[in-house]
Formats: sequence, C-alpha cells, structure tokens
Amino acid sequence: MELFPTKLAGLVCISPTVLGDSRGFFMEAFNKAAFAKAGITHDVLQHNQSRSQKGVVRGLHFQWEQPLGKLIRVTRGRAFMVAVDIRKNSPTLGGWEAAEFSEENKKMLFAPFGFATGFCALEDDTDVEYYYNTYYNKEGESNIIWNDPDIHIEWPITDPSLSERDRGAQTLKEWLATPQSDLFQL
Repeated sequence: MELFPTKLAGLVCISPTVLGDSRGFFMEAFNKAAFAKAGITHDVLQHNQSRSQKGVVRGLHFQWEQPLGKLIRVTRGRAFMVAVDIRKNSPTLGGWEAAEFSEENKKMLFAPFGFATGFCALEDDTDVEYYYNTYYNKEGESNIIWNDPDIHIEWPITDPSLSERDRGAQTLKEWLATPQSDLFQL
C-alpha cells in the first residue's frame, strides 16, 4: 500500500495495492507495521459502518474524550470525503482536504485526533466503514456544521439531506470557544 501525507499534518490518504483477476480482488486494508513506518500508530478498537443515500451529508464529526482517530473507507458506492483541521494551535487550523473515495478506487483516509470528518454520498446505498482507535463516547463528541462559512468547503451539493444532529451543529468558531477545544493541540 502507498501512504500519501496531505498538506494537513497527520492526515494521510492511503491507496492499497489491489490484486485482481476475473474472480474478483484481494487487498490489504490495514497493516499496523506499514502504518507505523508512516508515523501512524493506529490500533483498531471499534469498527462502524454507515449506509447513505445520494445527497446525504454526514459530519463533520469528532471526539475529544477519548481522543478519536479514524481510518475511513468506502466499501460500496462513492462519497466525497472531507477532513477539517480543528486543532487550536495548528498552522492549518480550519484547513480542509477532500477527495472522492469509492469502492472502485479503494482509497482510505486516516484522520488522527484533532480532525473533524464527514462525507457526502454521491450515489444511493453508499457504505462507509470507520475503524476507530478508541470507543465511541456520546458525552465526549461533537460536530461542526457542514457548511461553516469560515471553512468554505467546496461540497458537491447545496441542499443535502442531514440528520437533526448535523443540522444543529456548531461552527468552528463556536467549537474553538469551548474549554474542550483546548484538548486539541498539535
């Protein structure tokens, strides 16, 4: 597999080597030793999966207690995947990276603690898998509004289908005013 650092420190795009023939394909989706060589010390403690219809936006989600890092991949369909740097002292605070991830290109995204992540489903029945380095904690998580005007993400949609939680999300400025945001340091 090839690991490609992004312009946001710690955020890594991963392209696995895919061996395929007329029977199908095989790929290595996680290799702790290969990740460690790239500086990623991600243990997997929880595996989640979502299914979304075209036009659904999920995110931008993050967790401060316990610090949550995610390895994210699309196993069915296509998604516009986004990660936003929300670390207070980061030189790229508010910066974002986005790309199309799909079952065809098999790309993965590693977002360490301090990034808010989300995606827009680009087709019906898009499945996204998340490999967490810790357990989900409802009391220690939050989200940033998908269309925060200070972040300026160039989403491929203007009127997404959102959950109640995502419709009521805070802005990055509101998050940075909370005491919990002090835990997100580079």
